[in-house]
Amino acid sequence: MEVDIPEKETIMPRYLWQVNYTADGARGLLTDGGTSRRDAIVRMVESVGGTVDSVHFALGGHDLYVLGEVPDEIAAATLELRTIASGAARSTPIALLTPEQVDEAARREASYRTPGSSDS
Repeated sequence: MEVDIPEKETIMPRYLWQVNYTADGARGLLTDGGTSRRDAIVRMVESVGGTVDSVHFALGGHDLYVLGEVPDEIAAATLELRTIASGAARSTPIALLTPEQVDEAARREASYRTPGSSDS
């Protein structure tokens, strides 16, 4: 008798990337346009097994925001390293949590000793 065991649903880590272009990157943006950059970003994220939900250019703060998912932290690090190595942009990846993930974090215990307090 074969028993079907349901697979646990795997949730890919979701990230918000805050991106700032360098002068070279801004010149490339002026030459290629925003849709070309969006398409390049989508291809890059997909190349590590991820997906892009949205790409938005912004005024003030950061030049670009990207919302998407990647399979794991190594994939996120790969994107970060390749972006920096390009010399065209710097990005800050921000890991996002679902409300359910925050609920799970709140249920877990962790020991912590504040600086200067005794160990007891």
